[in-house]
Amino acid sequence: MRRLLVFGVLGRHLARQNMFMFLLCLGIGSGLYLLTDVFDRLDDFVSAGLGSGAVLTYFTVKIPLILSQIMPAVFFLAMIVQISLMARNRELLALRSGGVSLSWFVRFFVVYAVFWSLGQLAFSQYIGVMGEQEANRIWKEEVRKKELDQRVIKDIWFRDGPYIVEAREATPAQNRARGVTVYEFDPGSQRLARVLTAKKALVDDNGWGLLDVFEIDTRTFESVRRLSQFLSVRQDLKSFMAVEFGEDRAQLPLWELGKVIDDLKESGSNVERLRTAWHAKWAYAFSILVMALMALAVVSVMENVYLNVLVGLVLVFTHYGLYVLGVSAGQKGVLYPVLAAWMGNAVMAGLAGLRLAWVCVPGLEKEVRAYLERTVKRIPGRFGTPR
Repeated sequence: MRRLLVFGVLGRHLARQNMFMFLLCLGIGSGLYLLTDVFDRLDDFVSAGLGSGAVLTYFTVKIPLILSQIMPAVFFLAMIVQISLMARNRELLALRSGGVSLSWFVRFFVVYAVFWSLGQLAFSQYIGVMGEQEANRIWKEEVRKKELDQRVIKDIWFRDGPYIVEAREATPAQNRARGVTVYEFDPGSQRLARVLTAKKALVDDNGWGLLDVFEIDTRTFESVRRLSQFLSVRQDLKSFMAVEFGEDRAQLPLWELGKVIDDLKESGSNVERLRTAWHAKWAYAFSILVMALMALAVVSVMENVYLNVLVGLVLVFTHYGLYVLGVSAGQKGVLYPVLAAWMGNAVMAGLAGLRLAWVCVPGLEKEVRAYLERTVKRIPGRFGTPR
């Protein structure tokens, strides 16, 4: 085990070289990401009337989140460029002539990527989460609060005493609702007593005032129209705003999210979505290890740096698509949380592992070709006669 972890001068050289490429790609990638985010949200900050200090603080605290999100892709591109340049400069040829096999590179970069994966996990779940929470606070409290007067919530309903209230849409900041339907039940028999529909409703601390009301008594089937009617419903519309735009528990760090999952599980709540998010945090961090295997597999096929980068970008988007697909399936209960979160990693690591085994394991290609030849000879007809 110790020999596997001691890589000598060559290992230190590769690590320094990769670190330079990684930091270079990380700086370019985070700069492009941040620039896109600035252009996307700058109008909102200007509309909210915030100063340059608040804008600078928002984008500064968001940098750790950006770094943790792009780190796997950046690590992959850095490895692609590093090894492709080594191949173009005949460094790989010289190393192979000196007895350094591709399997040595696989062992080195696997160990190297594991350390990076653990670092990404710690960075994203501590500094990254802190930055994300502060950025969300600034966005919600200092930017979006300017828009709350116009914020509309669709299709709300609740129960308050003998009433079940449904509203097509509501403006919580203005304490107004439209398209209101109220079902009133008899307290004794719990049967439906009457149904009221109103075009509008005005809400205050005393109750709901309905405007342009149409009432149907379900016991006598009599109907009546009124200009207004007051109901002693004490539900505050602003509470729906808190639920609608509240914090997502899936964004909590690993240790807090695990505690929330245990508490909700004991109360009988469905925790499939949060369990998927918990496993997804681990899977995304260790996607760096998968990226290392993918980079080695790509370079083992061709050594052109430009083609490798192009193919690498396609593979990065494919991996991310599988990751998102798996997480979505896990959150909806289609797949088990562990399987859903690790699906993308498993598929891409499996394909990369097959390619690396093909070029690293001595005699594997010869045995596979011999097996295929024997199989073809057993197929009757045009490929030959069975023996």
